[in-house]
Amino acid sequence: MLLAIDCGNTNTVFSIWNGSEFLATMRIATDHKRTADEYYVWFQTLMTLKKLDVTIREAIISSTVPRVVFNLRVLCNRYFDCRPYVVGKPGCELPVAPRVDQGTTVGPDRLVNTVAGFNRHGGNLVVVDFGTATTFDVVDTDGAYIGGVIAPGVNLSLEALHMAAAALPHIDIARPAMAIGTNTVACMQAGVYWGYIGLVEGIIRQIRAERDRSMKVIATGGLAPLFAQDTEIFDFVEDDLTMHGLVLIHRYNKELETA
Repeated sequence: MLLAIDCGNTNTVFSIWNGSEFLATMRIATDHKRTADEYYVWFQTLMTLKKLDVTIREAIISSTVPRVVFNLRVLCNRYFDCRPYVVGKPGCELPVAPRVDQGTTVGPDRLVNTVAGFNRHGGNLVVVDFGTATTFDVVDTDGAYIGGVIAPGVNLSLEALHMAAAALPHIDIARPAMAIGTNTVACMQAGVYWGYIGLVEGIIRQIRAERDRSMKVIATGGLAPLFAQDTEIFDFVEDDLTMHGLVLIHRYNKELETA
């Protein structure tokens, strides 16, 4: 069994791949102070609750938080007796290298989404990931990551609005009934919801103009289905894109080892 781990700034996702499908997906808050032992206790407890009895033999990690990688490596070494691939680190190759400015470090999550998007939909693609940051990843005709856009994430924007304006409450994102709010919460929700739809549509329009071609757009991340309700900019909405990319990168590196 393969354990795919995607560590983001907010949450860390563990998924178990049996070679044809994901048997389970579990989330835990990202915390760089969490030890390998703590990860294992949490993981085994959920496995027991889900009544899953599997043996993890391989692992791959993608992390936008460098400080957690050490303990995730220890988890895999100590409890699963395997050396994990870590996307973006030596020893973990990509099918096509990114083409960006020399010395630029590309977030592992963006590389993984690029691989997955190209595998499913081919090139000339933009992947929009609604995470802690809202990222736009541009995929060339051959599957190479060639750049993109980073905008503040939806929840990050709401938190900043609350923190900067004392009179504004902390709210959750939701689709407002109308664009014109009749109370403070409705006004904030309308501003963020319709504002982000405008942001996404505007950035995609500009990317297409600069590339001077038609480009497919994939949305992923927890909030993607919410925003997809009121825009036709997305060709596909996929909730497992990152995990699919991790499986593909793991398979590619195993094939290199045996070639």
